[in-house]
Amino acid sequence: MNHRIKHYSRLALLAALPLMATVSCNDKPATKTAAEPGAAIEKLNIRYIDEDSIMANYNLAQDINEAMLRRQNQFDAAQKQRGNEINKFGNAMQQKYKNNQYLTEEAFNADQAKLQKMQTDAENYLAGLQQSIQNELNQSQIQLLDSIDNFMQDYAKKKGYDMVLRKSATLYIDPKYDVTDEVIDGLNKRYNKVGQSSSPAPVKNDAATQQAKSTATTSNAPTVSVKPTTTTPTTTATGTATPGGKK
Repeated sequence: MNHRIKHYSRLALLAALPLMATVSCNDKPATKTAAEPGAAIEKLNIRYIDEDSIMANYNLAQDINEAMLRRQNQFDAAQKQRGNEINKFGNAMQQKYKNNQYLTEEAFNADQAKLQKMQTDAENYLAGLQQSIQNELNQSQIQLLDSIDNFMQDYAKKKGYDMVLRKSATLYIDPKYDVTDEVIDGLNKRYNKVGQSSSPAPVKNDAATQQAKSTATTSNAPTVSVKPTTTTPTTTATGTATPGGKK
């Protein structure tokens, strides 16, 4: 009987050894980690922002967008006006030709030269206006990005954040780290405090909401295109169609 008890006790002890060894191995690294500060993982204080939401709700971005829309409308109106003037003159030339009102070839050539000059002047004017709008857009974009960048640097330092990421630059991040609304509120308070007006300094007559979400975000300058819709008559080498109907 005593022999059996000793035998079972020995088996129980042997069975307990692996368990004790496991506990011992698990405890040992933990104690070592606690004793070595250098082995601890550094925790970063990280937040993120939704840049599309900022562009849609930041007052400066909205003002710039509205300004660019007004400039676009200005370009469209100028393009339409110049086009109408050219078409009107071209149609008048064609009517005069049909009615044999050009008594000399010199008179016809003078009007044709005038039409060509109107087209050239219109294209040059619209190209200059287009470039002006593009320059304003570039300056406004620089102003907008500088404004956000400067605010974010101050904001992150005051909040003690190690980094603030753009949402589009992450695959996934917990929404609890989203500070977009707080950033938009801070941007607008600072913009209004500086002195919000109907137009930011770099933009004439005005200010982008998106696009862009845009896109704002932005927008491309208009394309210059001014051409008459009618075709004016021209003389032929054989003289079959000359001013005044002469042959």
